[in-house]
Amino acid sequence: MSEYTVSDYLLDVIKHLGEDEIFGVPGDYNLQFLDHITHRNDMQWIGNANELNASYVADGYAREKGMATFVTTFGVGELSGINGLSGSIAEHVPVLEIVGAPTNKVQNNGALVHHTLGDHEFKRFEAAHEQLGIKVTRLNANNAINQINETLQYIYYTKKPAYMILPSDLVNMPVNPAIKANISELFVENSFNVDHAVQKLSQAIEKAKQPVIVVGHEIDRFNLGQAVESFSLNNNLPVVDLGLGKGAIDETFANFVGTYNGSISDNEINNFVKSADSIILMGTKLTDSVTGGFTQQFDPSQTITISANGSDIYGETIIGETDFVSIVKKLVDTKLNNTWDKVETPKLSQEVSARDNALTQAFYDQAMQNFIQGNNTLVAEQGTSFFGLASQPLAKGANFIGQPLWGSIGYAFPAALGSQIANPNRRTVLSTGEGSLQLTIQEFGLAFREQIKPVIFIIENSGYTVERVIHGMNESYNDVPKLRYDLIPQAFGANDDEYDFINVNTEKELINAMDKANQEIDKLVVVQVNMGMKDAPEQLMKTAKLFEQQNQG
Repeated sequence: MSEYTVSDYLLDVIKHLGEDEIFGVPGDYNLQFLDHITHRNDMQWIGNANELNASYVADGYAREKGMATFVTTFGVGELSGINGLSGSIAEHVPVLEIVGAPTNKVQNNGALVHHTLGDHEFKRFEAAHEQLGIKVTRLNANNAINQINETLQYIYYTKKPAYMILPSDLVNMPVNPAIKANISELFVENSFNVDHAVQKLSQAIEKAKQPVIVVGHEIDRFNLGQAVESFSLNNNLPVVDLGLGKGAIDETFANFVGTYNGSISDNEINNFVKSADSIILMGTKLTDSVTGGFTQQFDPSQTITISANGSDIYGETIIGETDFVSIVKKLVDTKLNNTWDKVETPKLSQEVSARDNALTQAFYDQAMQNFIQGNNTLVAEQGTSFFGLASQPLAKGANFIGQPLWGSIGYAFPAALGSQIANPNRRTVLSTGEGSLQLTIQEFGLAFREQIKPVIFIIENSGYTVERVIHGMNESYNDVPKLRYDLIPQAFGANDDEYDFINVNTEKELINAMDKANQEIDKLVVVQVNMGMKDAPEQLMKTAKLFEQQNQG
């Protein structure tokens, strides 16, 4: 019987938190650790084309499943993945990166080994992650188990990413297998005494004449959507969500108004929020991309804030960083003393009538809204897809993934694959531009190797549309190569019966392609959606003008 090691324990804790797959790229400093993954029968290693893609896949997986892990090698590997991990810290996504590193002896001696800068310094990359606000753990022989426990507890309780350095001489270090029995005790639901905070929050909300709840991404990360809905229904409070937070709540529940995007929201939604005298921000970040370029029509003097960073009432802090989950759950059982009228939520018309007209962005967005059903996760690349689709109502049960704060081009395709791997019982639908797709297109190889079958809509509109509408509509730097998407699947290893490619130019062709995709659940379906170069969603056009003004100072 082989010895129980530090690596085995680390993987047992990760498995306990619900992960069945681990992503990444092999390198000589992590190979021995990868053996511990591939030799298990309850966990799968899924290799990626590069570390950046692995970090994106992990981010999408974590948003669907609750946590993800990816593995890189020291230096060159981790720096390739640092962009994706930065997106996870920006958007509050629980991802663990494990970095296979040279032995402690090599590091202590400052040896000029490969994957370093040749300067005898081994802590530069660690310092880079610390500067980004990512939790850093360097495992050592004397305290490895406690370090593993503390790091995974941090991810579990905060839902933020962490970075762990695993020197190769610790990979096979034996530990007592009896410690496995205590893993479940590491992760119990905290219940801080938040009665005082909830009392003050409740009193403030009761004084409002026309309050509205604004839901953000932290509600999704902490799985508090149903709690917010219950609090809303128990107290007749209307709810809007932000694009950064879309999908956190059921957008068909009775008190849902719509997705808010500052003054460029749909008129009915904008007027609804504008008329509120008190704004209850729950788990939000008011970023430029989801507030119409900071055009929200309220300020701290009107806001009650409840977030993972603390709570305040009209700009006055009542409680610092505390147990966000306990506060929200305790609010569910709070019956406010109010006399508010029954919520009358605006209903947006989403009827679609397909003709032989050339496709437009407006028609595509409404068709997508009808196409997405409760068993789908919609992933929208930042750009035309996000700005066109984030305002569309979601069907009951549907999920939504976007990255409006970090906004890393190329994120959506690998994130969609990670989401699909995380939950095979849902079908992921990706909407991406051809400019974004080219950055991470290599992961088509992963899709066919792992036999996952999302639906992928590629908007072909001759380049970087989001950049064109911000600046340089006709400039060559916003052009991209025209690819033959019909040949891509076979180039990345697909057999003829594993995929379908559909090229569409008209409204009717798009609707027919969607109908066919719904029937072909046993295939990966690629739909090339051809649109005009200057066609863009209305909210993107409005936001782009604001972005250009910001960039000019």
